[in-house]
Amino acid sequence: MATPDLSPMEAKLVAALPEEPGWQFEPKWDGFRALVFRRGDAVEILSKSGKPLDRYFPEIVATIAAVDCPDFVLDGELLLPVGDVLSFDALQARLHPAPSRIRRLSQETPAQLMLFDCLAIDDELLFCAPLHERRAALEGFHQAHGGPSLLLSHRTQDLDIARTWLAQGGGALDGVVAKRLDEPYRPGERAMLKVKQHRTADCVVGGFRHTQEGDGIASLLLGLYDDAGLLHHVGFTSAIAAAERRALLRKLGPLIAPPGFTGKAPGGPSRWNNGAGSEWVPLRSELVVEVLYDQVTGDRFRHGTKLLRWRPDKAPAQCGMEQLVHEVRPAEVSTLSEPAA
Repeated sequence: MATPDLSPMEAKLVAALPEEPGWQFEPKWDGFRALVFRRGDAVEILSKSGKPLDRYFPEIVATIAAVDCPDFVLDGELLLPVGDVLSFDALQARLHPAPSRIRRLSQETPAQLMLFDCLAIDDELLFCAPLHERRAALEGFHQAHGGPSLLLSHRTQDLDIARTWLAQGGGALDGVVAKRLDEPYRPGERAMLKVKQHRTADCVVGGFRHTQEGDGIASLLLGLYDDAGLLHHVGFTSAIAAAERRALLRKLGPLIAPPGFTGKAPGGPSRWNNGAGSEWVPLRSELVVEVLYDQVTGDRFRHGTKLLRWRPDKAPAQCGMEQLVHEVRPAEVSTLSEPAA
C-alpha cells in the first residue's frame, strides 16, 4: 500500500469545548505523539516533528510487527507507566544514544501506544474519510489486535462527559481534544480544538534573573518547601509586562540576600535564555506569587508558568510541595467512561 507523506493533525488551543453538536471529544494524553507506519515487515514510528522514534521504543516496534495485518497507518501517543504514574521523565530518558540503555529500559519499563486514529488499513486509505468512519476502522483494528501495549483511547460525543473529564481531580488528564465527526484527517493543520487542564500553585519568590540589559526583571524564580523545610527551585515565570520590569527590580532590590534557595537551586544557561543571563540573584523568602501551570515532571514545572497575582496574604511557609499535581496516574485513567458509541 502506498501512503502519502503525512504529518500529525494538530490542535488549536481554545478556552472552552464547543457546545454545538457534531463533535467527538477525547482525552488529551501527556506523552509523545506518534504516527505508526507498518508496511510488510517494516515498522516506522515518527514523532510530531517527523523524527524517527522506533529505535527508542523497540518493544512498541515488536508489538506492531506482531500484528496480523501487513499494512496500516495509526495515529496515537506513546505513554510510559512507571509505578503508579505515566512518567514523561521516563519517556525523555528513552531518547538516549546508547542502544544497550534503551534495550534495558524497554524491558524494565515497557511503553504503551494509545491509539486515537486510523489513517490507512490494508489497501484502503482513510485519511480523506470523515472521523466517524476512521474511528469505526480503529475500533475494529483494536478489537482484533489490541492488548496491554496497544490501547484504544476513550471518546464521547457527550459534552457533559467531556467536561467531567476536564474537571477530574489529580493528574488524570492533560486536557480534552475536540474533533469534528464529519471532517477528514488534515495533516499538519490545526484542525482540532484542545482545552488544556491548568492548575495553580502559591510559590515563594526565591530569586530572579535580570533582563539582558540588566535594568529589569526577566523572570522570577519560584520555590516550594519540602517536609524538611528546605526551599527547592521548582520553575520560573517570565510573564511580566515590559513596562513593569524596571519597577519590579526596584521593588525586589531591598530583598536581595543569599541563599535564596536552601534546597535545589537554579542552574545556569538554559534553552529559555539562549545561554545568556545565566546568573541568578537570590532573595529573602518573603514574597509569594500565585502561578498557573500545566504539567509537573520530577517536582518541577515542566514549562514556564503564568503569573496570576501577588499573594501578600499568604505566608511563605505555607507554600509546600503538596500543591503539585504530578503525572497521569493509570488508576485515575481507568475511572474514565468507556469509549462511547
